Amino acid sequence: MARIAVIGAGMGALTAAARLAVAGHRVAVYERTDTYGGALRRFEREGFSFDTGPGLLPLPAVYRDLFVKTGKEPLESCVELVQVDPSSRHVFADGTQVSLPNASRAGVVTALDEALGAGAGQRWGDFLVRAREAWDRTRRPLLEEPLWPNWQVLAEREPYPSVPHKRLLRTRRAATLAEIGAWELRDPRLTALLESHALGHGLDPRVTPASAAVLPYMEHAFGTWYMRGGLRELARAVYERCVARKVEFHFGADVTGVREKDGRASGVELADGSVTEADFVVAGVAPGILARLTAGSVVRGEGEVPPQAATAARLTVLLALRGARPEGTAHRTVIHGPDREAELDALFGTAAGPPRPTVTVLRPDDPRTAPADHEAVTLTTVVPARPGGPHDDLVDHMITTAGRAVPGLRDRLLWHEVRTPADIADATGAEGGAVPVPALAAAGGRLLHPSNSTRMPGLFTVGGWAHPGGGLPHAGMSGALVAGLIVEGPEFRGSQ
Repeated sequence: MARIAVIGAGMGALTAAARLAVAGHRVAVYERTDTYGGALRRFEREGFSFDTGPGLLPLPAVYRDLFVKTGKEPLESCVELVQVDPSSRHVFADGTQVSLPNASRAGVVTALDEALGAGAGQRWGDFLVRAREAWDRTRRPLLEEPLWPNWQVLAEREPYPSVPHKRLLRTRRAATLAEIGAWELRDPRLTALLESHALGHGLDPRVTPASAAVLPYMEHAFGTWYMRGGLRELARAVYERCVARKVEFHFGADVTGVREKDGRASGVELADGSVTEADFVVAGVAPGILARLTAGSVVRGEGEVPPQAATAARLTVLLALRGARPEGTAHRTVIHGPDREAELDALFGTAAGPPRPTVTVLRPDDPRTAPADHEAVTLTTVVPARPGGPHDDLVDHMITTAGRAVPGLRDRLLWHEVRTPADIADATGAEGGAVPVPALAAAGGRLLHPSNSTRMPGLFTVGGWAHPGGGLPHAGMSGALVAGLIVEGPEFRGSQ
């Protein structure tokens, strides 16, 4: 039985802790804040309850596997998991609207044909077939296996099978999401639909590799899911599973250093001056924090995965509304910005001007989130990851924009609360409140994440800033990989 110190109580760290405890190890988690879940938090006021992090769950099989592997109770015995249908409603810049059914290719094709015109659904359906091929090519090396030592193969090879496109007497193939939209989808609304999956992760579709086609494919193939009471319930369930497996939790415990002895990790130092010895250390923290904890001794070097610069964060507005949620209301509505190019320039470039971004509106059909005959609504948009900065104008724009999805919103509004990138930074420690993106192939490896193993033997990294990157499913996969590497050793090659 090994002693294992886990730094942080984010979702990747929690999944690793639960799996390691079941394997017979003595696991202690040290979290500098007063609660678990990382960015998966909850805000409550006057009977209203809101998720302040992710509001929907793709690929629930990751957490179903966790609960099967760590005890007899399945995930559905610990949370009420429901499939969202329609998966999403989209309001495009020209006023066109479409609701997309959950996990139904035929249904999506029909809905798009009816809303956007004959042929639109078929083009999107054909794209999903190609996206599935990219998924099949990258699923194991990007999600289910430790990062390959020769990761450059993933960096150089584009797995998306682009359609040949003749332009200016040359045959070209789409290398970015924007080119897929322009050359294969050939409709600005379909392009906006495609690019919204990248933009939601803080990725610029103009430079994001075509391999990001796996993002909409994941949602299409595995559905979109919600948990009654909000996704904070997932964090609660995983935390309680850890406690049931005798994982020790120390909240308000600020780790200030990783101890090293005889060339390997040997424990952690705490802000109160105490030292905890350990045979392994698992760090679920942002890169800047890890560098401070190790004095830079495990920072990437030549020949390793290049640093990933996460440039985007999220601004969230929580709305308490009088009046019940109308029957048949979509859980998620994406209201696309009026000028996508200007939106991308403002977010990823240097363009100035009034922000008019894409806004996502979440309206869960969940009586646990609001008093009777009231509604809790969450608005999110992507913003640059930078410290501080006023957001009043953008918040007002988001509320105004949400009125396109919530009729009479201003008259129904009781109060609102704002969660800024600074709040994300407080919860996760990520500089500027940056949100890590999922690992993606191609693009020279700039969207890969560092291996879960580090240059310091006995020290492993877990969570969104480590392989396989950001997102709730990826966090769970990261925890499984770290547990496998510790339990089985460096020869571990992932679950079969």
